[in-house]
Amino acid sequence: MSTRAVAAVDLGATSGRVMIGRVGDGVLDLELVSRFPNGPVEREDGLHWDFSALYEHVLDGLAEAVRREPGIESIGIDSWAVDYGLLAGDQLLAEPFHYRDGRTARGVAEVHRVTPFAELYRRNGLQFLPFTTLYQYRVDGRLGEADTALLIPDLIAYLLTGERVAERTNASTTGLLDLHAGEWDVSLAERLGIRPSILPRLVDPGTTIGRLRPEIAARIGTDAPVIAVGSHDTASAVVAVPMTSAAPAYISCGTWGLVGVETTIPVTSDAAREANFTHERGVDGRFRFLHNVAGLWLLSETLRAWEEEDGAPVDLAALLAAAADVVEAVPIFDANHPSLAAPGEMPTRVAALLAASGAPTPRERPAFARTIIESIATAFADAVDTAARLTSREIDTVHLVGGGSLNTVLCQATADRTGLPVLAGPVEATALGNVLVQARAAGAAPATLDGLRALVASTHAPQRYAPRPR
Repeated sequence: MSTRAVAAVDLGATSGRVMIGRVGDGVLDLELVSRFPNGPVEREDGLHWDFSALYEHVLDGLAEAVRREPGIESIGIDSWAVDYGLLAGDQLLAEPFHYRDGRTARGVAEVHRVTPFAELYRRNGLQFLPFTTLYQYRVDGRLGEADTALLIPDLIAYLLTGERVAERTNASTTGLLDLHAGEWDVSLAERLGIRPSILPRLVDPGTTIGRLRPEIAARIGTDAPVIAVGSHDTASAVVAVPMTSAAPAYISCGTWGLVGVETTIPVTSDAAREANFTHERGVDGRFRFLHNVAGLWLLSETLRAWEEEDGAPVDLAALLAAAADVVEAVPIFDANHPSLAAPGEMPTRVAALLAASGAPTPRERPAFARTIIESIATAFADAVDTAARLTSREIDTVHLVGGGSLNTVLCQATADRTGLPVLAGPVEATALGNVLVQARAAGAAPATLDGLRALVASTHAPQRYAPRPR
């Protein structure tokens, strides 16, 4: 089988990339074409994404990808979940709000007055997160002006093709997708004052959304189709988790740590709701039964505060090396505490949590960083244990993929605190999953998830971390 090429647009909460993926017999390669910053911008009415800049970066990256690889056959887009843009006709009404904007607190209160959380969980299976899309819709003053609401990957696909769709894995994070049917919960939307007409038709990963608009094709250099992938970045990442053991858990670790297991049926017990475990749809009708844990956000925000204090960059590699050499026990805090959700002053807020628990705050930065890493690993371990209990599984391996797999201190701490081997990598799991779904749609990759994962395992061997005696 000859090698085939596709373009993957992978957008995270702090950066985005465009990559060329090449797939063939025993071949699965990525070439980074462009990387660009992404993040919140403060506007008069709150925290937004600089979406126009983000979209321009995507177009420039795709043009460069086609310049390097004229044979690109399709384009796939994935991003973070829950955020959206509103269209009136062909016009985007405003820059999409950022999920950390404070308006969502009011949305939570209003939604729960109408529909208690226990009922929401029965209907949509989602853990409570204050920025879930339905809470945002509830307080969005422009919703009444819009004729369509599109999540970020779907919005970019619309701008590229003119087609308005909602890819199902990401749609499942809105809170408006029926857990069992996998269709829009129209009666819930109406009860919450959300017009069902703004919800576009649903499509599954592997569906051709449409070909590029002529003016976009002229700019990029191809009229290739846009293929729906697992457009929630975690859905794409889980496709590329090289799961081969009998009972694996996974952690997709970047800004967030998504910790869970893959299931084929929902787990809607009261215990699952009380544990705040979620059901996000995956590729091929799977459920990602998982818990959102604060990930490397805590460390990156701490570094940002230190850099502002120093007026100079912090050498992350040197800091992590020093953190690995810390031999004394470090204090642990609740990495999921709500006080850590907003940007800014992270060291101060971590110190406040430690003080409230009666623990000392490490004075030296390597020990402070180690406290953050061990606290994240503890939260990971707790979530793995809970996933095992709720699904009656005896977890035998933890796969850690994404950017966190490069953090050797975190990988070893996760092995130590779970008491399980950790298989770290691939780093670019999200982009690989994006590429694999596109390639499969073109008949250029294995037809089953097991086959896709076997290709990942054979081409991107993970690094093994064994748990050390406590």
